[in-house]
Amino acid sequence: MRAVIQRVKKASVEIDGVKVGCCQRGYMILFCAVEGDTEQDIDLLARKTANLRIFEDEDGKMNKSILDIDGEVLCISQFTLAADTKKGNRPSFINAMEPVTADKYYCMYCDTLKAYGIKNVETGRFGADMQVTLTNDGPVTIILDTDIWNKKG
Repeated sequence: MRAVIQRVKKASVEIDGVKVGCCQRGYMILFCAVEGDTEQDIDLLARKTANLRIFEDEDGKMNKSILDIDGEVLCISQFTLAADTKKGNRPSFINAMEPVTADKYYCMYCDTLKAYGIKNVETGRFGADMQVTLTNDGPVTIILDTDIWNKKG
């Protein structure tokens, strides 16, 4: 399971010219479930997301979490994070989880973020053609990948 976390001042998503989700200061998250992911990965990723300390404290150090600043989230499903680019120039998406379960996991991840205390979690629409606009803060971008954490050694 993969997530790209971007610290933002604001973000929004439109589908067919209609705004369907937005957030103010917090995270714009690109989320992807890959084959082999489990519901345990959802909890692991959501806990790490909620507790990640990438907001500045009074001394200007990245020492506060999104919970500490009462931040908001806009979470977008993005199967292209599963791209395999080892061969050739055209990415393969064979590692992306099949859509029905991927959509379920996307919804569960967003719900788990709320369960960890993030009050405002907005979304796009799974599988839709979306236009995302954001104002990066920093910029600060962090990639989280449960596959890396779950490897032994």
